[in-house]
Amino acid sequence: MESTDIIYFLMRWLHYVFGIIWIGHLYYFNFTQVPFFGETDAATKSNAIQKLVPRALWWFRWGAMFTFITGVIMLSIWGSRVGGDAMKTSFGLFISVGAIIATLMFLNVWLIIWPCQKVVIESTTNVAQGKPALPDAAAKGASALLASRSNTMFSIPMLFFMGAASHLTLAPPTDGSVPNYTTALGAATVLIALLEANAIKGKLGPLASVKGVIHAGLGLTAVLFAVLYAMA
Repeated sequence: MESTDIIYFLMRWLHYVFGIIWIGHLYYFNFTQVPFFGETDAATKSNAIQKLVPRALWWFRWGAMFTFITGVIMLSIWGSRVGGDAMKTSFGLFISVGAIIATLMFLNVWLIIWPCQKVVIESTTNVAQGKPALPDAAAKGASALLASRSNTMFSIPMLFFMGAASHLTLAPPTDGSVPNYTTALGAATVLIALLEANAIKGKLGPLASVKGVIHAGLGLTAVLFAVLYAMA
């Protein structure tokens, strides 16, 4: 057993651990906390935003950070082994799609959700102390919700393709040629990028409800797989 095999295994194990922390909190926020905040009284919501949300966001953002770091290390080890043959296997295609989605989700956490939530927490704390609310708190909260709901939608195909990389293999070309999935990956990337553009500055649309998020995630998974399968 080579040293890189041990490192790869450890990174994969930690990737699972940190990924569960990250995605678990993502689902908590979207499937439990947001609906609860919509139904509870103002005092309870204020108290939770000041004391509960910062704790949950700490685990959420650092879970995302270390999921990303361990994933990069794993991909680096795998890439050094396969070299230029990465897009000649269905593993390479599927893991690349999953990695692209996961990277965008990670960036959404650190560049949109966390900065916006800091404003919301500060504004809520100000109001609780008898100070004025921050003028941009509502807009920041809306931006955080859109990015978070988009991440929840993205998580469904992301998990599908991460699993498909090791457990689902595309049939090789019938003419015996070596497959090249670069074009298929490019097409999937364009679709993902369009949805990410909406996550940055768009509208909730069907993502406004939990049911809509789940349906959108399942639909996106089906569409992405259909595109990859058709172009493979």
